[in-house]
Amino acid sequence: MDGGVIALIVIGIIVLIVIIRNINVVPQSNAYVIERFGTFYTIWGNGIHVKVPFMDRVARRVSLKEQVVDFEPQSVITRDNVSMKIDTVVYYQITDPRLYTYGVESPIMAIETLCATTLRNIIGELELDSTLTSRDNINARIREILDEATDPWGIKVKRVELKNILPPREIQVAMEKQMKAERERRARILDAEGEKTSKILVAEGHKEAAILRADAIRETKIREAQGEAEAILAVQKAYADSLRMLNEAAPTDRVIALKSLEAFEKAADGRATKIIIPSEIQSMAGLATSLKELAVEGQLDNTPRSNNSAAQIPNMPAPGAVDPAQAQAALRERAREALQQNAPRT
Repeated sequence: MDGGVIALIVIGIIVLIVIIRNINVVPQSNAYVIERFGTFYTIWGNGIHVKVPFMDRVARRVSLKEQVVDFEPQSVITRDNVSMKIDTVVYYQITDPRLYTYGVESPIMAIETLCATTLRNIIGELELDSTLTSRDNINARIREILDEATDPWGIKVKRVELKNILPPREIQVAMEKQMKAERERRARILDAEGEKTSKILVAEGHKEAAILRADAIRETKIREAQGEAEAILAVQKAYADSLRMLNEAAPTDRVIALKSLEAFEKAADGRATKIIIPSEIQSMAGLATSLKELAVEGQLDNTPRSNNSAAQIPNMPAPGAVDPAQAQAALRERAREALQQNAPRT
């Protein structure tokens, strides 16, 4: 094999190596910034690309994924002159590889510096308590300022978070004491409110019990009054029915006179000191009283008496000789005669 063939083989191998070395595969979510003769030429996306040897070069390999960077704690001072340290976490994404490559030198350092200065400006306008309770507002303001500043650099700031807020040790001790005092105050307030609620519930229970007792008494009295009223109505109705039945029976005068005599006997048996006797039964009453006295004296006293006593009632034997059965028969006879004499004549 002569020298010319060997030279061609060597040249072919060199060309093959050069071609292989200039084949580039761009991974997913990545971009390559290509320069030709030191000037920006194009941006390669994901896939296979071949650059021109000795003319093109890859200026920067850029990741298009969302990235996160944790910055060191920064010393800040609040409006009430409290010094503290705050570290931040920034989430960003490269949207334009060309601007990211040629826009700023050391873009991450630029973002960190900008974040520190922005944080100092914002915290300097707030007091300690507002700083501790306004994280969302601080995050939103820092993100807005950083996003506006990094837009010419081809960077999109997604989120900014305050990771830690570290006040001085003496401030932490004071805050712990304040928190303990606040919790004790809340505990006392809760105890007082619980006791107040308990007393109110007990009072309401007594009130409801008293109301229920009063309602029960009232209901009892109402039912008793209703019962008495129904009883009175029933008695009056029965009396009215008896009068109606008596009127329907059409009683004679003798029956009415006999009923009057029975009513007089009931009145005489009472405790009244004065008795008003109707005129139509006065004669019968006198006769009945005399006969009753004779019958009683005949049972209790058998001694002879003068004829004046017997003379008070004509046709009657002397008291000592009166038999009780005969006295009762005579009393019934005299009552019938009195009824016949006082009966109205047609």
